[in-house]
Amino acid sequence: IRVHTDAASAYRGSRVVVDLRPVEFLDCSGLGVLCRTRRRVIEREGRLALVCVRPWHLRILRAAGLGPHFEVLTTVEEAIRHTTTANGA
Repeated sequence: IRVHTDAASAYRGSRVVVDLRPVEFLDCSGLGVLCRTRRRVIEREGRLALVCVRPWHLRILRAAGLGPHFEVLTTVEEAIRHTTTANGA
């Protein structure tokens, strides 16, 4: 997945949506990829949103202290809107 997230976050102003809905297992390696993607997007003044509906994934993000660092939405459509608006609202 890192190859894909690196490609998606490679350009200035990148708008990246990571859809975690099909992900059944999320561990520290996955969190590392998400954090790397977030850092790359921020460095390039882009926008990132996660699509996440599994309570287990949300608990992992919160337990790792990452909840406030990611915009978590429940649908791809919401995430796309979030990444394309100037203020994210």
